[in-house]
Amino acid sequence: MSDAVLDVPATHDSIDGIPAPSANPALFGHGGIRSFLAQVYQSGQMHHALLLEGQQGVGKATLAFHLAGHMLKYPRERDAPITLAVPDFAAAPYRQLASGTHLSVLHISRPVDAKTGKFKTGITVDEIRRVTHFLNRTAHDGAWRIVIVDPADDMNRNAANALLKTLEEPPKRTLFILISHSSGRLLPTIRSRCQSIRFEPLERNDLLAALMAINLDPAQLPDADSLIAQADGSVRKAALLLAFGGLEISSAVDAVLSNRVFDVPKAHALATALSARDAEIQYDLFLDDLLGRIAVKARLGAEQGDVSQANRWSAIWQEMQNEAREAAAFNLDRKQTVLIFLGRTHRALWSPS
Repeated sequence: MSDAVLDVPATHDSIDGIPAPSANPALFGHGGIRSFLAQVYQSGQMHHALLLEGQQGVGKATLAFHLAGHMLKYPRERDAPITLAVPDFAAAPYRQLASGTHLSVLHISRPVDAKTGKFKTGITVDEIRRVTHFLNRTAHDGAWRIVIVDPADDMNRNAANALLKTLEEPPKRTLFILISHSSGRLLPTIRSRCQSIRFEPLERNDLLAALMAINLDPAQLPDADSLIAQADGSVRKAALLLAFGGLEISSAVDAVLSNRVFDVPKAHALATALSARDAEIQYDLFLDDLLGRIAVKARLGAEQGDVSQANRWSAIWQEMQNEAREAAAFNLDRKQTVLIFLGRTHRALWSPS
């Protein structure tokens, strides 16, 4: 059943043609995690806060909604099976869960800015205050109340501190599910109050099956192997690469970085294209590609015992990550950011260490 039929509200990371996590009946991979959560729930030993960590697009949010639907379908733990229920969107509770109208589930994500009509760059304290109001209501039929924060990395400091207070003294029969693509950005005190569950990238076969399920068949592409390699086990990343020219962007980056002499015209052409008004996603794909290359260099240095090189590339990665966040927060010129990052990476590749 499609998002349109289910009237699923858009979020900041929605992709046309791909079911939202709340409305996605299919989940590939992570069999051990699914079994673990179903068995823990049945045993009555569910932790009050789960931190689902891992790369974006591997199924964390989808599993969160599958778990929420399972708990709502079987409110008495001992009656629940030891496998998670498959969502049935013909049933009212699942339709309500998908549309964000179920009284027992609160989904917190980036809000829309009333002035600009665009999604804000983070989750504000006002959004977290909704959690308090939600939990102050009487639970529907004594059911579990479930709060999904997606992603928790997007909380600003005030929002994170507000959530921490609730995590410290959680109400009974309440489950917090925090989804994290970069858990290092979370407060250590939040991490310490959650049960961390690590999601690995999808294996090739699971990734292929997931893409087929959303009508994307990599086998029909001339560069299917390149797509699978660059997707890094993420359905979301594969879909974005296909829909927004990610493979072409990566080739353009190759053309700039592979020559000893920095190709200024090619760098400017790429930077101009990525700074267009409607190229936000392409710009994000560029950043992901470039930071991924730098991370590989750091990892290779560590694996080869070259601590100096590992530290050098790690420092470059951290600097660029921080600068990219600042550029987004202050709406700085994307073209200038692209040129600076390409130039810095090129120098690091071709200059003596």
